[in-house]
Amino acid sequence: MRKVVVNSTPLISLYKIDNLNLLKLLYDQVYIPYGVYEELSVESKDNFLDNADFVILKKIQNEEAKKFFKTSLHKGEVEVMILAEEINADLCIIDDLLARKYAKYLGLKITGTMGILIKAKENRVY
Repeated sequence: MRKVVVNSTPLISLYKIDNLNLLKLLYDQVYIPYGVYEELSVESKDNFLDNADFVILKKIQNEEAKKFFKTSLHKGEVEVMILAEEINADLCIIDDLLARKYAKYLGLKITGTMGILIKAKENRVY
C-alpha cells in the first residue's frame, strides 16, 4: 500500500483545478498532519478537506522534532516531514523549494503538484 503525506499547497492547487480526487485515484493512503489542516482552515471558512473522505488527518507524535527545523518553514511543511518519517510514508507531496530541500536531506522521496499531474496522465486517470 502506497502511503503519501501531502502539504497544503498541492492540496489547494489540485482543489482549485477540480482534481483533488487524483490523490484518491493514485494512492492507497493519503495523510495530512494537523498543521496542514490548520493552514487550510485559515485560508478559507469552509475547509474543502472536510468533504474529502479519503484524506486521513493524523497528529504527529514527536512534537519536539519541530524545533530542529528552521523557522523559515511553515508549520505544515515541518509536520509533513515529521509525519512522513513517523508512518514510513512512501512519498511526500510538497511544492515549496526550501521544504523540498529539507525533505530530500532527510532521505524522503518527494514530488509536487506537477508530479501528481504527470503521474495521473501516465496512469490515464487524468
